[in-house]
Amino acid sequence: MFSALFLSLMLQTATEVGTDRQSQALPTVEVRSQRSSVVYATNSSLNSISESELAQEAPRHPNEVLDRIPGAWITLGSGQEHLTAIRSPALTGPGACGAFMVLEDQIPTRPSGFCNVNQLFEVNIAQAKQIDVLRGPGTVTYGSNALHGAINLYTPGPSTEPHAEYAVEAATDNYYRGRLALSGAHSAFQANFTDADSFRDDEQFQHALANLQVAHKLGKLSGQTALAYARLEQDTAGFILGKNSYKNNALRKQNLNPGAFRNGWALRVSSRWNWQTNAGHELELTPYVRSSGMEFLQHFLPGTPLEKNGHDSAGVLFSWSNNVSTTAGVELEWAQGFLTEFQENALTTGSAFLQATRPQGLHYDYEVRSSTIAAWAQWQHDLKPDLELTAGLRAERLAYDYDNRIRVGNTRADGSVCGFGGCLYTRPADRKDHFTNFSPELGLSLSLNPQQVLYIRAARGYRAPQATELYRLQSGQTVAELDAETLDSLEIGFKGNTDTLRYEITAYAMRKQNFIFRDAEGFNISDGKTRHAGIESLLRWQATQELAVSANLSWAQHEYAFDRDLARGEVIRNGNEIDTAPPWLGGLRLHWQRTQNQAFEAEWVYQGSYFLDAANEHRYSGHSLLNLRAMVGIADSHHSVSLRLTNLLDERYAERADFAFGNYRYFPGAGRRISVEWRYKR
Repeated sequence: MFSALFLSLMLQTATEVGTDRQSQALPTVEVRSQRSSVVYATNSSLNSISESELAQEAPRHPNEVLDRIPGAWITLGSGQEHLTAIRSPALTGPGACGAFMVLEDQIPTRPSGFCNVNQLFEVNIAQAKQIDVLRGPGTVTYGSNALHGAINLYTPGPSTEPHAEYAVEAATDNYYRGRLALSGAHSAFQANFTDADSFRDDEQFQHALANLQVAHKLGKLSGQTALAYARLEQDTAGFILGKNSYKNNALRKQNLNPGAFRNGWALRVSSRWNWQTNAGHELELTPYVRSSGMEFLQHFLPGTPLEKNGHDSAGVLFSWSNNVSTTAGVELEWAQGFLTEFQENALTTGSAFLQATRPQGLHYDYEVRSSTIAAWAQWQHDLKPDLELTAGLRAERLAYDYDNRIRVGNTRADGSVCGFGGCLYTRPADRKDHFTNFSPELGLSLSLNPQQVLYIRAARGYRAPQATELYRLQSGQTVAELDAETLDSLEIGFKGNTDTLRYEITAYAMRKQNFIFRDAEGFNISDGKTRHAGIESLLRWQATQELAVSANLSWAQHEYAFDRDLARGEVIRNGNEIDTAPPWLGGLRLHWQRTQNQAFEAEWVYQGSYFLDAANEHRYSGHSLLNLRAMVGIADSHHSVSLRLTNLLDERYAERADFAFGNYRYFPGAGRRISVEWRYKR
């Protein structure tokens, strides 16, 4: 039934595109989102990546395009794996998940509490209309998980000028991708499929993404219904080992985990409805449903257990605005998720302790039901003609109902006892937990003149503990008494623009409380504290009619604000820099466009050195990369050819570096790569 509905909607889109120019005369539906209006009305560190930038770069991975945002770093792991950093370190392990909110058309792609650090593989970045990145705690429209920032992707939607676009791409390392986009007056469809090998042994992935949008109007009601689907099948390569091994041509190609894999899928459906009342008020209602599933071999753990997880969720977002100064909303969400972990074979390598405490068989098998209710309001008022006050508050309650489906405790699944004091894996008894959080924001913006704005914003972000942090315990911890992480932020920014120049500079200071981490006993606890401060800048200059220059540069200092001994012998000391947190990130781009059908871009991307461990004893030296892109229209201008060269100088570098278990560990970066794409649009 679902396949038939999907096919019929796709055929409807193709029919609209194929009709003659009379279809353009049909009435089009304006699609708006009140939540977008609230976010844009709040003076904050919000930056956008445009459709033209996305089209020219045609990113294969989120890290290739989000480096245009100051203070942001998306690390590239294996295939489509990644970690996100926005005004933060690249967080790993317990405490890493849930620090960033990913949205599609202002709707979170996953429910609170069921995060996935690799969740950007679930959205169609290469064919997006626009990507907004909010640096720092989210506005009141965002809830739990918008702790350090939010990434919101806008889908293209229907077009007043129906068109069809097809593209095929071939690149180094047997990389192939096909793309399709169809748009009519009332519906649009985008899809792409990638089949890619790698310079590393036994590393490859297939990645499919599809989106459908249908605009609708019923009396005074108007809006858009959207469907999104993603599927990833990946053969994974883990870290390579040894100091500076990423510089060695043989070692950098190694895959020390040839049997590792990650398979996942995600499906989302939403329907937004807007209604303008006679009194001038605007109402918006957005129901949605989501589902996802994943299985992957945990090659990074002794015994390589297989994890399976998934969720089903549904919710509704309601917003009201008086179109003058006040906007408010209510959100309801329900979710049900599960997780299992199974080790197929007995561990026969490593110490006797490892073999005894990581048993063959089922480690975890649980289900978690959650419910979320939230309310928010934002008020804006002109204190003076050029001075505006923004005040907002969000209240949210997240409740969990955890159901353990195998034996409680840290025995084997059959109840037999492990040696050395018990098995590593601990299953808590059935329980219920809830978390209530309030997030205020207060801002002032001063218009110095029509082209320049000075603003200051204070805000609190938060994230509730994730289900895995509460119920996937180790070392005999029977209960994880965790608090929600909070991040208090103060920033001051200056923005300006002229006919040829756009610029901004922002300074911020943040303090995080209840940072979740794993201590020396292997317990999940939440009494950590961290400090964050930095300066971020962005410049875009139209030097001539043909030449444009853009640059972004950020400096940040991320520090621990407590003392503690961690698992695996790591030691945190107050004032130490947090590992995997490059202080310097930057990029410079020269864009030359002679005509609509001829464009060229040169890009330099810089990442500074950073520490690899909490004790600040090991370091990665950083790197610089040079990339080139060119597009030329041919024939009747419906055809174009794009050429992209990445890592032009064939730099040997690490996408991410780490030090653990007594070893330097790296995800090596790819060498020089070339891709050619043919595109047809009409």
